[in-house]
Amino acid sequence: MLISGLLPFALANAQPVGGAAHITIVVGGPAGTPGDTIARTLGEPLSRELGRPVVVENRPGAAGTLALAAVSRAAPDGNTLGTFALQSVVAPNIIRTMPYDTARDLLAVRQISTVTNVLVVRADSPIRDVAALLRDGRTARFTFASAGLGTPSQLAAELFGQEVKLALQHVPFNGPIAALAALVGGHVDMMFATTPAALPLIKEGRLRPLAVTAGLRIATLPEVPTLAELGHAQASLRDWHGIVAPAGTPPERIDQVAAAIGRVLASDSVRQRLQASGLDPLPESGPSEFRRFIEAESDRWTAVLRRAGVTMQ
Repeated sequence: MLISGLLPFALANAQPVGGAAHITIVVGGPAGTPGDTIARTLGEPLSRELGRPVVVENRPGAAGTLALAAVSRAAPDGNTLGTFALQSVVAPNIIRTMPYDTARDLLAVRQISTVTNVLVVRADSPIRDVAALLRDGRTARFTFASAGLGTPSQLAAELFGQEVKLALQHVPFNGPIAALAALVGGHVDMMFATTPAALPLIKEGRLRPLAVTAGLRIATLPEVPTLAELGHAQASLRDWHGIVAPAGTPPERIDQVAAAIGRVLASDSVRQRLQASGLDPLPESGPSEFRRFIEAESDRWTAVLRRAGVTMQ
C-alpha cells in the first residue's frame, strides 16, 4: 500500500470529509494500470480539496472484484472509494460467485476518464488495413490476443467480430504486456490494445495500427482512421474509469466528493498528466449520470458476451 499526497490533517481551504484520518482509494489493478494512474494523479490535489491525506491501496485480482469487495464492506462514511471501470460491469458475466452486488452494494460517485483502443497487427503482417483484414478473414480464422477474459481488449474484438460478421479466435493472456509480446512475437494475428500500451511499440515500428475505436481520430495517432470512418461505427468502444463508494454513504458525502473530483479535473496540470498517460478526462459527470452510464454499459456488454458465448469461470 502506497501513500499519495500526505498533507496536514487540517487545511485552511478544505472542509474534511468524514472522521477518518485519511481517505483510501482502492484500485483493482497493480501499479501502472489506468485505474492506478488515475488514483495517484488525483491523490494529492484531492487531498487538498477534502482536507485529509489520500491513500492509494492496490488490490489486484479477479477482474478487479477483490478491490470492489473491500470497498463494499467499508464503512459508508465517504472515506473509502474505489476505482470502477468497464471491466467492472463485465465481471458478473464471467465470475460465477461475485463477492458483492454492484447495484446493491456500491454507489456511483463520478466518471473520471475514457481511453481509446487501437487495432494493431505486427509490422510485417500482410494485413495493411481493415479492408484487407475483412477480406482475408473470410477464408482464414484470425486469432486475437487480449489482456484476459472480460478485459476491454477482448470486448473490443468480440464486438468488432460480431459487427463485421467475422469469426475470430480469442487467445487470452495474463495482462496487456504478455498479450502484446505474443502479438509482436507472431503467436497471434491482432489485438485491440489500449493506446497507451500499444503506442511505444507502434513508434518503434514493431506494430502497425489499423484503426482506433474512438469516435474521432486521436491526437497521439492522428493518421490512423476510426472504425466509424471505415463504416463500422457500431464496433466502436472506449474503455472508461470512474469512482464508487460503499452503499449507505450519505448523499451529501457523495456529492461533496464528486464535486471535489470535478474541481481537481478542472486543473490544467491534472488534465495534462492524465492525457500524457493516454487517458481523456471527463469534464462533466456526477453520481446520477455515472449510475445511468454504468447501467447502460452493463446491458450493452452483457449482450455482447452472450452472443460471443463467453461462459462464467
